[in-house]
Amino acid sequence: MDFATRAIHAGQEPDPATGATIVPIYATSTFTQSAVGEHKGFDYSRVANPSRVALETQLASLEEARYCAAFASGLGAETAITSLLSAGDHIVVSDDTYGGTYRLFTKVLERFGLGSTFVDMTDLAAVRAAIRPNTKMFWIETPTNPMLRLVDIRAMVALKTAGQLVVVDNTFCTPYFQSPLALGADIVIHSTTKYIGGHSDAMGGAAMTDDAEIAEQLRFLQKTLGAVLSPFEAFLISRGAKTLALRMREHASNAYAIATFLEERDDVERVYYPGLASHPQHELARRQMRGNGGIISMTLRGPESRALDVARTTKLFSLAESLGGVESLINHPARMTHGSIPKAERDRRGITEGLLRLSVGIESAHDLIADLRQALDATDARTTPASRAEAAGSADVSDPERIPATQSQGAPTA
Repeated sequence: MDFATRAIHAGQEPDPATGATIVPIYATSTFTQSAVGEHKGFDYSRVANPSRVALETQLASLEEARYCAAFASGLGAETAITSLLSAGDHIVVSDDTYGGTYRLFTKVLERFGLGSTFVDMTDLAAVRAAIRPNTKMFWIETPTNPMLRLVDIRAMVALKTAGQLVVVDNTFCTPYFQSPLALGADIVIHSTTKYIGGHSDAMGGAAMTDDAEIAEQLRFLQKTLGAVLSPFEAFLISRGAKTLALRMREHASNAYAIATFLEERDDVERVYYPGLASHPQHELARRQMRGNGGIISMTLRGPESRALDVARTTKLFSLAESLGGVESLINHPARMTHGSIPKAERDRRGITEGLLRLSVGIESAHDLIADLRQALDATDARTTPASRAEAAGSADVSDPERIPATQSQGAPTA
């Protein structure tokens, strides 16, 4: 069956008890047994729940995987996957990665003896140099967050040796635009909070694999660590996933129109979007991906404070964390999603104060462009309200009406 058909029908059989077309929300923590050890496949919802199993079947089908384990969040899935390793093991990690991933690897996993080396995975020589005798995992984001760099999955897989795993975060592309398992990856991870759920109303994560042994270990970690998805969240994410094909086409169409508009403006220094011919890895995008997704990043000309002014001036683009919903969002990575990364490291990666990330929704592209135009026009590249205040010695870019104070201080909120 084609993708759109599988999205609607995989794991979505009518309820055997009532014939309900939609999988019910099995809001139960436990299941009655006819005798000790005799039950209908379910005994406790942390271990398995029919609503979650239906979603796992659906997501496995979309990623064309044999197995799927669903979690309470993307970071819950990351915690389980990294728990496949042991103290003393080493992970090579994409250096342009989500701030929460960086925080997990550097602030938590290192305390348990799991070492990490962050490296530019677009440079295979640098990746080879980062590999150690105890390297057990390659952690890939592609496209990366927020700089939209691409990692050649096949090339990375070719580097691994026996006992090593390649993990690919496929959140930005979704299974509709990219199939990492078909390119040789061992595990695919998603924050289903984003595009798969698609409506900014549910949190979840998932890990998919074709390897039966890995799947068994993930199931063990799922019930042992306990970061499992609730039946209600499973229902919401499954409902959202049914329209993934339609939404991704619209996200990508809108994003391309907006990226083209932004690239033509003199007051935008650089636009990061794989669908543009100017993207340094545009040809890799054409080979590896079936579409370019709905995320755009851009660096503005003018004082760095201008990005803060643009972020508070848009009307349709809501200033918010996260991405992948039907509504458009604007984000200031340095002070929001990537605030947990040290400034020197952010600057090295290009995550400057002048960088903005857009999650392009499925509204009218015409309206979205008009919104960005008015925000950019209202904040002159040479002098903005914030820069004028700075010149007068009274600027406070952490003004609560612009960016919440905790974010301006670099405290990660997501």
